[in-house]
Amino acid sequence: MPRLALILTTLIWGATFPATKAALAQIPPFSFMCLRFLLGAILAVGVYLAVGGRLRVDRELLRMSGIATIFLFLGYVTQTIGLQTTTASNSAFITVLYVIFVPVFLRRFQGRTWFSAGLALTGLWFLVTPSLEMNVGDLWTLACAVAFAAHIACMESFSRRGEAALFFLWQMILVTLLLGPAMLIEGPTWGQVAPTGILLVGLGVTGGLATGAFAVQVWVQRVLPAQQVALIFSLEPAFAAWLSWYFLGEQMSAQGWIGSALILAGVIIGGLAPGERGNGVEG
Repeated sequence: MPRLALILTTLIWGATFPATKAALAQIPPFSFMCLRFLLGAILAVGVYLAVGGRLRVDRELLRMSGIATIFLFLGYVTQTIGLQTTTASNSAFITVLYVIFVPVFLRRFQGRTWFSAGLALTGLWFLVTPSLEMNVGDLWTLACAVAFAAHIACMESFSRRGEAALFFLWQMILVTLLLGPAMLIEGPTWGQVAPTGILLVGLGVTGGLATGAFAVQVWVQRVLPAQQVALIFSLEPAFAAWLSWYFLGEQMSAQGWIGSALILAGVIIGGLAPGERGNGVEG
C-alpha cells in the first residue's frame, strides 16, 4: 500500500510539470512557487484544524521541520535558477541524480539499489536525451539534486519522530515564509498574478493536489527506506512526459517510450521489491 500511494504521489508530481509550464507563461517562477505553497499551507492547516488537530510549537519538531525546509527550499530555488540557463531535458536528468545521492548520504550500498538506480538513469537518458555540454545552469541543477536528496534522506528519520502531521504542516508554513521575500524581489504585476483560468488550474494542481501528495510522502517515509522513495520518484519525469504528450500534444519518440520502460523496470526491481531495509524498517 505505501508503494502504491507513493506511485500515485509521483504521478501528481509529474502532473505539476505541464501545469507549472502553462502557468509560468503568465507569472514569474518564484511568485508562482510562493502562491503555490501559500495555498497549500492554508489548505493543509485548514484540514488539520477541521479534523480536531491542534497547531502547536514543539521546539524539537520545529527544528527538524526547519532543517527539512531548508533543503526543500534550496532544491526548488537552485532548480529554478538552473532552468534559466540549461535545457528542460538536462534539468530533468540531473535532478533525478538524487537516486544516486540518497543511498550515498545514507551509506546504503546494496547491489540491487545501484543496479535499479542505474537502470532508471539509463532510461531517463533515453527519455530526455540531455546535452553533453555542461554549463552553469547544470551546476545549479546538480545542487538541486543534492538538496532534494538531502531532503528525502532527512525525511526518513524526521518523519518517524514526533507527530508526522505537524512535521508536514510546519514545512509547508516555513517554505512559504522563505519564498515570500523572493516574490517581493520579483515584484509581479497585477496582470501576472490575475486569477486567470491557467493560473488557477496551475495553483490547483500544485497547491492543492501536490500538497496532498507531499503529505502522503511524509506518511510513506515513516515505513519505506529513503533509497526506495527516491527510486520511485524517478518515475516523475516519465509521468511528466506521458502527461505532456497526452494533454499538451508534445511528441514522444520511440526512444522516449523505451526510456520510460527502463525507468519503470528500475522502479519495479529496486523500488517495489521487498527485502531492503533502512534504519530497521522493511522496505
